Amino acid sequence: MKQSQEWQGMLLGFLGVAAFGLTLPVTRTIVPYMDPLFIGFGRATVAAVVAAFLLWQQKVPLPDSKQCMQLVAVSLGVVIGFPVLSSVAMQTVHASHGAVVLGLLPLATALVAVFVSHEKPSIGFWLMSILGSAVVVRFVLGGVETQISIGDIALLAAVFCAAVGYAVGGTLSRTLGGWQVICWALVFASPFTLIPAIWYMPEIQSVPHAAWMGFLYLALVSQLFGFFLWNKGLAMGGVARVSQLQLLQVFITLFVAYIFLNEPLSTRTWLYGLGVVAIVGIGKSMPVARLDNAKSQ
Repeated sequence: MKQSQEWQGMLLGFLGVAAFGLTLPVTRTIVPYMDPLFIGFGRATVAAVVAAFLLWQQKVPLPDSKQCMQLVAVSLGVVIGFPVLSSVAMQTVHASHGAVVLGLLPLATALVAVFVSHEKPSIGFWLMSILGSAVVVRFVLGGVETQISIGDIALLAAVFCAAVGYAVGGTLSRTLGGWQVICWALVFASPFTLIPAIWYMPEIQSVPHAAWMGFLYLALVSQLFGFFLWNKGLAMGGVARVSQLQLLQVFITLFVAYIFLNEPLSTRTWLYGLGVVAIVGIGKSMPVARLDNAKSQ
């Protein structure tokens, strides 16, 4: 039964990763038409409106004080920190380059999970996680963009924010429910995202329809519904284990950037991608002990 639950968690996590894989390419396409601060704060504000409606429609009770503190951490990490920092980064780096830098996110999330989720990955799991991150880092260092830029610094800060948000959100999802976690996090953050979103909002007629469609994708999928799948997957399969699927997000993003942005996709990329898939598969078989007294929802 536990094994079946872990596999379900992995499947849901993969679907979440697939949804997130389009985030950087979509951001890259719309950042010429919108201020990155509007993209970051605006997508959170639009998602918060939908989230508030869902909570009201389902008559969800207010979280308790401990859960509220955890939701603040989720809000700072994945509602404010990651969207704003990644949007700023997309002004100066390619989506494909940014995707590879974000390849450090699975290892960072696993590290945070040790402290907030009380998970105890085995030595074999850590070796596979470190190996997967090393392969991704080697991939970017072997490319043409090797100089550290402001965009890279923003992405590294975004990695830290997302790691905290994912680990805390995945842990909280075991008791609060994955969809409620992101909905409450968005509502909690809305007083701080609304004013900047309005301030930096462009004139509607000055932005192409395609850019607005991309913005809606970021708001409704990357910021909201993708987290329904992701948080549920983290809760069912374990934060440390499911987080390793983010290694595949790099190659999903590269493929999307190739299709829609005409960014190069070489044989080398495919080989590294296959290598990462193999590492994730091996890592899945490594034991991860966790305190799972709370019933996953």
